[in-house]
Amino acid sequence: MSVHPTSPQFKANAGHALADAQLQRAMGNVKKGFIEKRRAAADRLPEFEAMRDSARDIKDHTLAHLDLYLERYEEKVTQVGGHVHYARDAAEARQIILDICKAQDAKTVTKGKSMISEEIGINAYLEAAGMQPVETDLGEYIIQLRNEMPSHIIAPAVHLNASQVESDFRRVHKHLDKERDLSQPVQLLTEARAVLRERFLAADVGITGANFLVAETGSSIIVTNEGNGDLTQTLPRTHIVLASIEKIIPTLDDVAQLLRVLARSATGQDLSVYTTFSTGPRRSGDVDGPENYHVVILDNGRSSMLGTSFEEMLRCIRCGACMNHCPVYHAVGGHAYGWVYPGPMGAVLTPSLIGVDKGGHLPNASTFCGRCESVCPVRIPLPKMMRHWREREFERHLSPATVRAGLSFWGYFAKRPRLYRFTTRLAMGTLGWLGRIKGQRKGRFSRLPLAGGWTQYRDFPAPQGATFQERWRREQDAGKRKEAA
Repeated sequence: MSVHPTSPQFKANAGHALADAQLQRAMGNVKKGFIEKRRAAADRLPEFEAMRDSARDIKDHTLAHLDLYLERYEEKVTQVGGHVHYARDAAEARQIILDICKAQDAKTVTKGKSMISEEIGINAYLEAAGMQPVETDLGEYIIQLRNEMPSHIIAPAVHLNASQVESDFRRVHKHLDKERDLSQPVQLLTEARAVLRERFLAADVGITGANFLVAETGSSIIVTNEGNGDLTQTLPRTHIVLASIEKIIPTLDDVAQLLRVLARSATGQDLSVYTTFSTGPRRSGDVDGPENYHVVILDNGRSSMLGTSFEEMLRCIRCGACMNHCPVYHAVGGHAYGWVYPGPMGAVLTPSLIGVDKGGHLPNASTFCGRCESVCPVRIPLPKMMRHWREREFERHLSPATVRAGLSFWGYFAKRPRLYRFTTRLAMGTLGWLGRIKGQRKGRFSRLPLAGGWTQYRDFPAPQGATFQERWRREQDAGKRKEAA
């Protein structure tokens, strides 16, 4: 599936995803794997909830003084022989990276996992300039072979199964024995390792993302489970770090606290297999490392989120816990969201970066169950911000006319409590009676006017008993009488 920087096609994408039997089987692994592992990891750390509070406070403090920490970080990187470049948007970031690669006469560029590189579309840009970008994270490598976007921010190929990967390897790795056995995952992994090792050794430039940038030391930090990031940043002559402005963290002590909640929230590990700190280019006594060290720091709309209702989204440390627990993401996968960032965090971040006119459909892809906020390691109030985007979509008349008309109709009654109580009581009683009459399936409707979107896929249960407001009022009155007695 191809995706584009727009999301009005979300409903169509979701429909295709729901009808894709293979995708549905693959998404079942997300529900079974990530959720239980996170719960177990959190339970092993008694102070986990306190650490979430601390992580939130660190990010809030940093965002409140972002300019100062960016200046401090640049100063430290320069002191150790590195270079910091600021990019206002994707186009500037792409050009900065291309210029660095051209200065090295680069032919092969290896890449570690980086959602920012997906955001700016750097692979296609380098290819157009005659260079060969090679994704080295296994999941990213697989989807590069398929010309797809990641379907998850930490597990890019979670939507695929082993047979699909085998087919892609046989299609692309034509120089290998046609009769080789690729029936087991370990054989696929071994083949990918052998192919990628040649690319590592041939690379002129390596590009990585950054989980954190440390203002205190000028270090960039990547968190991985494969070790490909280390080879990407140490073997080529030039290492380029690509990160967005909110990745800045004040001190190493702050980073230590964030690392304790990151891996536990993402994969259920106490720490990832590799947590790599890089500080500048190779020094005179170093046995390896790049000769040149560049950091490209991207804004691309993030600074306009500061001081707004969406600033809290900039706390995000890209763990993926929100989508791991989201029933909508479980149902449709990541590609349905139509851009780089899927799930609840994408439903907030995408409209912030590309505009509500292009991303306004995504905040509607939520049940508002609140699971995303309940597991977020930095306590981002994602449902609240999705509601804010829904309000803006409605105010700008971007939502369908039928939706706006329906909300206006409901709003008329909601502003008149007595009328609202009367009409809901009447409607509930009528539907309850109709659900019991002859010719209807007992207690439910297979068809119902104005509810076709529901009854197309499931029966609508007939109301039973009093309305919610009536039951609530009775319970309140009973409580008052109990207190008085």
